[in-house]
Amino acid sequence: MSIKSTVIIQKEENWYVATAIESGVASQGKTIDEALANLSEALELYYEDIAA
Repeated sequence: MSIKSTVIIQKEENWYVATAIESGVASQGKTIDEALANLSEALELYYEDIAA
């Protein structure tokens, strides 16, 4: 399944925080790519949970 989401990335001190606007799910990483990868994983878990 593929779901598109609008994502905002903000730098907070030494971390990047990625937030999916539609769901409010957020994650962080030391790089933008890491923050996005962590957000992708968090969104998978989020949508699995609400589908159950």
